Amino acid sequence: MHLLSDLMAAIGVVLNGIPQGIMAMGLGFAVFPTTFSFVFASAVNGVFGSVAPLSFQAESLALTGNLGKDLRERTSIIFGGSIIMAIIGFTGLLPKIVSVLGNNIIDGMMAGVGLMLAKIAVDMNKGSKSKTGWISILIAAITYIISKDLVWTIVLSVVVSSVFAVFVEHYRKELPTSVTERRFRFLKPTVNVRIVRGALGLACLNIGANLSYGLITGQMTGIKPNPVDLNLLTITQSLADMGTSLLGGAPVETIISATASAPEPVIAGIMMMLIMAVILFAGWLPKIGKFVPSSSIAGFLFILGAVVIFPENAAAALSGANSLVAGITLVVTAIFDPFVGITTGAFLKFLLPLIGLGI
Repeated sequence: MHLLSDLMAAIGVVLNGIPQGIMAMGLGFAVFPTTFSFVFASAVNGVFGSVAPLSFQAESLALTGNLGKDLRERTSIIFGGSIIMAIIGFTGLLPKIVSVLGNNIIDGMMAGVGLMLAKIAVDMNKGSKSKTGWISILIAAITYIISKDLVWTIVLSVVVSSVFAVFVEHYRKELPTSVTERRFRFLKPTVNVRIVRGALGLACLNIGANLSYGLITGQMTGIKPNPVDLNLLTITQSLADMGTSLLGGAPVETIISATASAPEPVIAGIMMMLIMAVILFAGWLPKIGKFVPSSSIAGFLFILGAVVIFPENAAAALSGANSLVAGITLVVTAIFDPFVGITTGAFLKFLLPLIGLGI
């Protein structure tokens, strides 16, 4: 009976990850190499008993796609960000970074990311003759208002908008060979100002995501103290991204996973990642992707950013002693990126008291 409950939880998270995997394909990431990340993370979780799985994450995909102009830049951003996170993980710096910056600034950065996602969702539809994205946002809004459930929100908004695209707008897309080919193709990382900024921004996003999403997943188990080892999670995520990015694959990051509420959260998380690995290895995701436009995920991005991430993090950011700095961090992150936002917040936190201004 436990096994069935674990499997159902795993399938629910897989359904949540598939549309974001389709989003990754839309950004040009290869499917086959990404199998490595899921297999690697499932092995680590099995060995160390971690309850926090990895999967496609809309936030990191949106940020990487926004800051990198082509696949090589995007994989270079992921590679650079994974090196930064590996150093943080192996040295155990994550709790120290949070201690120095303060939770308010981290929360402000995450709230700013929420606004970024909502804006990206709207921008996906501007200037487009297709109505698919707007239908996705409408269905997502209605579904979330009724159900308050992200799994139902993403499934219905993607399915309904995709059906509209295929049968009304006659959508069908042949994906590039680089996305669907079943072989490893080495992509040498490159460096420019945009890539450095993107890598730093992605690392800042992952610091916030590992802290908030990782701990939330741990809390869902009901086990005390919190069973999530943030350093192990950071190391696993960074090594998975480092390997797959060199082969053109998509990033997989920390998520809030319903597998944590299963009777056996470790087993359920491993099941989820192995099911996703099979879907990628077998080439089923590209077959689905031919009939699912990237704009079909606009509804989920909008609800995730504007309704789920922004309000909770903004409330936490603006409720403490450093609310002014946190608010500025929020706005700067939304306008630019997480690195600029968190750097601005850190600068103001230490500057303002020196010049006698209260925060």
